[in-house]
Amino acid sequence: MSSVTSQPSAAAPAQDLSSPAPKYPITDKVREAMNISLRGCEELLPETEWLHKLARAEATGVPLRIKLGLDPTAPDIHLGHTVVLNKMRQLQDLGHTVIFLIGDFTSMIGDPSGRNTTRPPLTAEQIKANAETYYKQASLVLDPEKTEIRYNSEWSDALGARGMIQLAAKYTVARMMERDDFTKRFKAGTPISIHEFLYPLMQGYDSVALRADLELGGTDQKFNLLMGRHLQQEYGQEPQCILTMPLLEGLDGVEKMSKSKGNYVGITEPANDMFAKLLSISDELMWKYFTLLSFRSEAEIAKLRREVADGRNPKEVKVLLAKEITARFHSARAADEAEADFNLRARGGVPDEIPEVSLPGAPLAIGALLKQAGLAPSTSEALRLVDQGGVRVDGAVVSDRALKLSSGTYVVQVGKRKFARVTLA
Repeated sequence: MSSVTSQPSAAAPAQDLSSPAPKYPITDKVREAMNISLRGCEELLPETEWLHKLARAEATGVPLRIKLGLDPTAPDIHLGHTVVLNKMRQLQDLGHTVIFLIGDFTSMIGDPSGRNTTRPPLTAEQIKANAETYYKQASLVLDPEKTEIRYNSEWSDALGARGMIQLAAKYTVARMMERDDFTKRFKAGTPISIHEFLYPLMQGYDSVALRADLELGGTDQKFNLLMGRHLQQEYGQEPQCILTMPLLEGLDGVEKMSKSKGNYVGITEPANDMFAKLLSISDELMWKYFTLLSFRSEAEIAKLRREVADGRNPKEVKVLLAKEITARFHSARAADEAEADFNLRARGGVPDEIPEVSLPGAPLAIGALLKQAGLAPSTSEALRLVDQGGVRVDGAVVSDRALKLSSGTYVVQVGKRKFARVTLA
């Protein structure tokens, strides 16, 4: 891992990329790279600058430096996180250098983006543990052999108090307060800590240290990404372009995908669960998932859209999506087996392998049984499932919440995917 100085040296002034006459030819290959860049993205700013950067890279053979910074605030990645990672992989496949930046320093500040309260910073131990699993999971999307891994503590720790003050002098409080979440909190009288102003500054400084040509992020990161452009110009560097990707709605099709909302698909969860969850999305949301998550070409996706419009069952197309994503994070064989398992359950069948649970206390009430067998988080939730007709014992729907089961072995099912073979004694 190469070292980075705390105060990057000034580079030659950037050329005027907004000029209508590009310095390098705009070839068909450059246009194709531009189309790949734009696929599914929310904004690419400024587009002309990025086009000229792509042209320069092709003409000179010098790959562009593309940065994605992620704070390891949680150890697990879901499909919503992979939207930006997929774009990184597409640009990586074009031959450019992708930099997976782990924000071990900025994690200790806590990113206030989109929040109405201060987020508690993580401890160094939490950051280290999360970062270890974070990149391992991200490598399921990125090519690890072609990915530059960096930690922003490399240059942020080296700044020291003097460097931090010098950095803070390059931006005004008035400009910082233009950020939407800060403005709302200020008007509402919600406290804003001084250290929160440091987060966008430090994220922007990462771009200076890495000499990034492009930085990617979600739509909620736009202010921070633009900070990188500003600071690069302050340090005499050619400013990076920014590319924002939309936030992916979760399985409910309403809220953004989030573990806290329970509408997520984790990239390390079992293949059967991943496949079944993806089949549960709406027919309309399926097309957004195709655009943002599938590696199929836009022409292929457009063809599938036409086929559905002409009468093809949308479930058939959704199966293609579910199998592609399941195979990416598991294997083609696992995806085939997940499809077979789903079809078996849909016909009311019992999978070959289900958890075996032994419980004492017969006769045992159905609510307590479901909780103790791990099929429901609580007795009250178990009884709610009974009331909704979502519980079966040996294939028969349970309608009596007062049911007690005597000693014996039963196949208990909750919903379509949860099974257990329960032996009561």
